[in-house]
Amino acid sequence: MGAPLSLTLPPVSGPHSVGATDVMVKLDKEGSFFRLFYPCSPSPGLQHPLWAPRKEYLVGLLISLGFKSKVAHYGSSALLGYSRIPVAWNAPFVAGNDRKPVIIFSHGLRAFRTVYSTLCRELASYGYLVAAVEHRDGSACATYHLYSKPGNENVNDVWVPFRKVEPGMKEFYLRNYQVHQRATECARAVRVLEDIDAGKLEASIMKSEFHLQALKGRIDFCRVAVMGHSFGGASALLSLVKGNVFRCAIALDAWMFPLEDTSYPKIQKPTLFINNEHFQTSSSIQKMRTLSLGCKDSKILTILGSVHHSPTDFAFFTGYMVNAFIGSHGTIDPHICLNVTVTSALDFLHKHLDLPAYIPKLEKLSEEIRTYVVADVPQIHSSKL
Repeated sequence: MGAPLSLTLPPVSGPHSVGATDVMVKLDKEGSFFRLFYPCSPSPGLQHPLWAPRKEYLVGLLISLGFKSKVAHYGSSALLGYSRIPVAWNAPFVAGNDRKPVIIFSHGLRAFRTVYSTLCRELASYGYLVAAVEHRDGSACATYHLYSKPGNENVNDVWVPFRKVEPGMKEFYLRNYQVHQRATECARAVRVLEDIDAGKLEASIMKSEFHLQALKGRIDFCRVAVMGHSFGGASALLSLVKGNVFRCAIALDAWMFPLEDTSYPKIQKPTLFINNEHFQTSSSIQKMRTLSLGCKDSKILTILGSVHHSPTDFAFFTGYMVNAFIGSHGTIDPHICLNVTVTSALDFLHKHLDLPAYIPKLEKLSEEIRTYVVADVPQIHSSKL
């Protein structure tokens, strides 16, 4: 019958080893929660973290996909329950005195902070600090915050379940409310990093062996980008309006539906849209073209043979349950799709964050992937009939 679902992530291609840690600030859901991927000192022997940090994430994922609660609880252990992410957990931050550029990453609907570990690891291997935010607006399959009653030292987990669209509810109003909260959370993550860089925040409220003091004076707030997939792509776009610190955005197969039309004129910073071949509607593409016309440095690309979950770790699922759980992988090899995405993103980031010129390996790779990418030219519509 074959093996059940399993996950094998490819090695990173950049020059740095990659570490990861979780950062949570404040005890309520108004705080900030993200996984930080970062270039680290070589740390052989350190533990690799589980892909699903807690069983509740897998249960929530299955329930959000329509499985009954009992089935979800029973099947969650078999669903990648023991797969690990090949990063050095709480490894020492890479030595040096230089400041590292920042990417704030926003996940899609039903996801959580580790679902894009492949992509976040890749970007961190090229010297970026990547903060993968876990949103608490009800769009994650599950998330949590900590809570303690006044005068009580005991800290409890408070879980935030996935929020479905209720019968009779107009989906736009829910999703628009959520996308504004998500953009606020992206901007809030930058403020947390600013406190860390200034030495005002020395530790996460979660138990961790990673010393945040190692990041003091090492974060470059002149070079901050925001990136996201699907719902996270829309969140990244709106973040350009919510946070002046963001210089540019990368939207991976962005779900444009939650954004109100009045937000478009305010989005004037460079944006790279990297679309997958089998998700976008003509209406969504036209909205992207409208945004691209507002900034001459914006671009729209489509990766041929890819599907909507291609930017996620789900693209690297194997086993006989793959098609039943996530559907087709598309016709493009997931490793090639990852290379196309990373190369396109790095090219864009190096230009708009004023970073040093390309690494030679990337220049060669860029030539090899051109056959998989179609560039869209924004269409200027005349007002004349």
